[in-house]
Amino acid sequence: LWRNEETELLGHKCRFTVKPYIKRIQLYYRGKMWCPGWTPIRGEASTRNHSGVAGRTARDFVQKAFRDGLISEQDAKRWLNS
Repeated sequence: LWRNEETELLGHKCRFTVKPYIKRIQLYYRGKMWCPGWTPIRGEASTRNHSGVAGRTARDFVQKAFRDGLISEQDAKRWLNS
């Protein structure tokens, strides 16, 4: 249920965590992604689907990085479509 991993995004080492929590007597998962040394941006997502939280968290991070001009549209699309 818990995940604490390292991943790479466009040559930058990033951290990724998933933690379960209870909301209204149902199990949910909260994901967080950040890349220390590159940007203070944090990708975050919350869902009831354990396998889907990773993708949603990464998508949130990439969208924020694109919005802030850290990555190009081409890089964002490539990451989001992989």
